[in-house]
Amino acid sequence: MVEGRIAAVSRASLRADLTNALERNRRLTVRVRQLEKRLSESLGETAWKESGLGASADIDQLQRRITLLEQDLADIKGQLEELEAARAANRELTRALNQPR
Repeated sequence: MVEGRIAAVSRASLRADLTNALERNRRLTVRVRQLEKRLSESLGETAWKESGLGASADIDQLQRRITLLEQDLADIKGQLEELEAARAANRELTRALNQPR
């Protein structure tokens, strides 16, 4: 009877080991795919830059700067419109005060 228990424990142990090994294999397969994808993207980006087809870092930086300056310009134009409206209102008030009663 003791041998039967040892055999049963061994089978259960082997099944648990097999299940764990299969799960580990699945996780490692997923991780390898992730790393392959990252490597592929990195190699592709490097090849793109070295080919001269992609925008250089300087051009990217300049385009970001242009975008910021365009946003600043839009803000300043809005402020200018507010200032012009305030000046127009001021002129109207000055005219109203200067008219003879």
